[in-house]
Amino acid sequence: MFRIPHPPARGVWYRVSTAGVLALGLLCAAPAAAQAPDAAPQVALDAGSVRGRWIDGVAMFLGIPYGDDTAAARFAAPRPAAAWTGVRDATAYAAVAPQQPAGGEAVGQPAAEDCLTLNVWTPGPDAARRPVLVYLHGGAFAHGTVNHPLYDGRRLAARGDVVVVTVNYRLNGFGYLDLEALGDARFDGMVNAGQHDLLLALRWVQAHAARLGGDPTRVTLFGQSGGGAKIATLMAMPQAQGLFHRAWTMSGQQITGRTRKAARRTTQRVLARLGLDADDPAHVRAALDALPTATLAAAFAGESRAPVVDGRVLPRDPFEPDAPPAARALPMVLGNVRDETTSLIGTADPSTFTLDWAGVAPALQRHVAAFLGDLDAAAIVARYRHWYPDATPSDVFFAASTAARSWKSMLLAADRRAAQAGPTWVYYVHWRTPADGGRWRSPHKLDIPLLFGNLEASAYTRDAVAEARGIADAMADALIAFARHGDPNVDGRLRWPRYGLARREAMVFDRTPQVQADPRGAERRLFAPVPYVQPGTRD
Repeated sequence: MFRIPHPPARGVWYRVSTAGVLALGLLCAAPAAAQAPDAAPQVALDAGSVRGRWIDGVAMFLGIPYGDDTAAARFAAPRPAAAWTGVRDATAYAAVAPQQPAGGEAVGQPAAEDCLTLNVWTPGPDAARRPVLVYLHGGAFAHGTVNHPLYDGRRLAARGDVVVVTVNYRLNGFGYLDLEALGDARFDGMVNAGQHDLLLALRWVQAHAARLGGDPTRVTLFGQSGGGAKIATLMAMPQAQGLFHRAWTMSGQQITGRTRKAARRTTQRVLARLGLDADDPAHVRAALDALPTATLAAAFAGESRAPVVDGRVLPRDPFEPDAPPAARALPMVLGNVRDETTSLIGTADPSTFTLDWAGVAPALQRHVAAFLGDLDAAAIVARYRHWYPDATPSDVFFAASTAARSWKSMLLAADRRAAQAGPTWVYYVHWRTPADGGRWRSPHKLDIPLLFGNLEASAYTRDAVAEARGIADAMADALIAFARHGDPNVDGRLRWPRYGLARREAMVFDRTPQVQADPRGAERRLFAPVPYVQPGTRD
């Protein structure tokens, strides 16, 4: 199968051998935790004690509530978890946030408004003060959960002697519905209730990290797609300052936030769908309190979701016109996979895998017209055919749609960080999954099983564990080093330069990890003049 090569690039290539990757893993990992005792691990938290279980030498605690049931205070500020007596069992996932389709990735798990929970993996709930890695899931701001084997943190915890935390939070209208116009004090400042959930979760981590064997002064947020977008948003939120100390985003940026005008139009549509009269605020408030969870979730389906620039909690666009100045000193890694749109667009429109040359430009117009600006789709296709003469029509479609749509926001964020001289590193995943005969290339979400090391949990890596393991180890070791030191390099063994506007050097994770100056530079330059607005933020 054809594989698009890199266009000619400036600079030198730096290679990391397989032996180097293995050495890196040994160097990055601290001494293994002691053999787990027979007794189940137990931790005393502010709200009460929890009992987990040992698995592969790692203490695992699942479904810990960091917030109270949100059903009792819909759309309002989250409250800390209510206290309990006795020892709470923490050996099974809790409910996922309400969403459509119900349950999202967590097939068979119930959805409920009592969803403010997190999961912890630690080599030991002791006094070791290990780096803490907090993961936020994708699914835009509308769906998803961390209650899935893909996000099991035991391998990362054991490999790097770190504490891993994964978080659930309110989504879609439950977390991002603008109800301030109703005049109820409960909703004041709660346009972004889902972001307030994340603030509460991060405060929980600060309060409890040391009891779980972690260091509250070394908290790294990492997240993919919508999880990365939530991290970018937190970087621009004054209330989040000091709650985390590094950021690692994976195919997920939030350049612009949603305008109040757009947010309130969404509210009007939702209320109309529910048969509620916005001119009768008292009735609306009462109805929203009484309606079944499933009825609300159905009414929110199909609506754009994004954090709202409210002038207070989120006082500005996250990365527009520049990176948030208050987070300039925060170390940050930004990543992207080579063919994001094979799964983002190709799943919804399988015809994009069998295009002929006459169909490429219309497909670009159909799927990414908003990202092309004044560029002519036919001229884009001609450029790609010149750069990559052996490419198939589908190769060109997925490469161009990724460059215009998904890669563009990451480049903007990285460039704006570099313009501030903030400590920034960039990576790309160019390894192609052999799944389904290689049709997916390097798809959106491919970096999740690689970074967590859960290769058996993803269809993209399940049948290529031996081939993917070296890449996964290199990525995990870089993340662990970043969490430990604020720099993905490890004693010089992995040479990963900071990203700068002069050379745009990035780590390319493929069969052999290597640094390249300005990967796919010709494509970057083609789309650079096109203005970018985050989807769903302007109606």
